[in-house]
Amino acid sequence: MAVVAGLRTFGMKGTSWLWRSRGAPLSTSFCSSGSAATAQRESESRPTSMRQQDGIRNIVLSNPKKRNALSLAMLKSLRSDILHEAESRDLRVIIIAAEGPVFSSGHDLKELTDAQGRDYHTEVFQTCSEVMMLIRNHPVPIIAMVNGLATAAGCQLVASCDIAVASDKSSFATPGVNVGLFCSTPAVALGRAVPRKVALEMLFTGEPISAHEAVRHGLISKVVSEAQLEEETMKIAKKIASLSRSVVALGKATFYKQLPQDLRTAYYLASQAMVDNLALQDGQEGIEAFIQKRKPIWSH
Repeated sequence: MAVVAGLRTFGMKGTSWLWRSRGAPLSTSFCSSGSAATAQRESESRPTSMRQQDGIRNIVLSNPKKRNALSLAMLKSLRSDILHEAESRDLRVIIIAAEGPVFSSGHDLKELTDAQGRDYHTEVFQTCSEVMMLIRNHPVPIIAMVNGLATAAGCQLVASCDIAVASDKSSFATPGVNVGLFCSTPAVALGRAVPRKVALEMLFTGEPISAHEAVRHGLISKVVSEAQLEEETMKIAKKIASLSRSVVALGKATFYKQLPQDLRTAYYLASQAMVDNLALQDGQEGIEAFIQKRKPIWSH
């Protein structure tokens, strides 16, 4: 499976599903576990929280005192929350949000001094790269819900998500050049989300762009008011959750697989995926439901 294959690429054996939860100061509807939800054990030492209900998993970066910096501990916690029961048919979409006025300030610079050493630095960037690729390879869509500043690896996280909804108070930057550490790894995701010259201006100057500029350049999907952010994000998530998991998973995998190919290869891969889609139980169920003028009953 895609997620397992991604782990093996980094030399990880098996899938250790780690799980926990911690309350987040978002709205009650976003964080409430409810009678049908899966609420994991609390662990105050972990900097993320996770709750799931009705097929929607909410992961919250929960270290606002440190501007939700993507420390090694934060990255490992985020990784385990993304991977937890990734193949479960009950999971159909993931939302990544954050507490406080900063979505994420990027890597914790205190972890990047000479005192930590090269091996530690390698682990930080390898873990971060793994998290970003897990988002891409995950079978369900992953949505970033941004309400504030996203810089460096925080901007990379937003760019790596399949969909990103931001409030109009949000802004995005890759300011590493200002402190002598060029944002080379954020540039991988950024350069695949926005036009080259936009990415390079952000990387060479470190200057932020507004949410409205970000949506115009394709870094995010939609800009709404802060008051509408959660409602709009949940609207998208609920729509995805109402659809066939197997069909969406195939579609996501195919989209990213064909994207870097030449036109002929892309159409070949997409055509094969359409045929594979028709062979799915849900593919035939959807067509039959349309012909019979009824709502489809998906296999999950």
